[in-house]
Amino acid sequence: MTDRRKITRTVTIELEAGGASMVELGKMLGPTGVNIRQVKSEFDERTAGQRGDVVPAVVTIYEDRTHALRLKTPPTAFLIRRTLGIKSGARRPGHDVVGELTQAQLREIAERKLPDLNTDDLAAAMRTVAGTARSMGVRVV
Repeated sequence: MTDRRKITRTVTIELEAGGASMVELGKMLGPTGVNIRQVKSEFDERTAGQRGDVVPAVVTIYEDRTHALRLKTPPTAFLIRRTLGIKSGARRPGHDVVGELTQAQLREIAERKLPDLNTDDLAAAMRTVAGTARSMGVRVV
């Protein structure tokens, strides 16, 4: 069955899993007229198992002010920083190195990101993650 409701807007939000901020949601979704409290409770409920992660979600808002919520995987840079235990990337990527990512760590991050990437080839996903790591000043060994 296809959804025949008319889409008025889609908004991508990026919030902490299991504890979305009403203030941030209000800023992003306030002008749309959607029930923010309902979006928050649905987001928190569906991301409760990922507490501590930053989880992007696409909120599709329909003409009747109802919504659909599609969760995505955490950003690649967030996963790399968490894996290495660093706060941020290098000030001068390509010159400064803030950490090293092993092939096993690279594979683990690529497997987690695979559903959101435009490939289903793990090797291509690993190259994509490695490119993000290099742009952050992280060496892949």
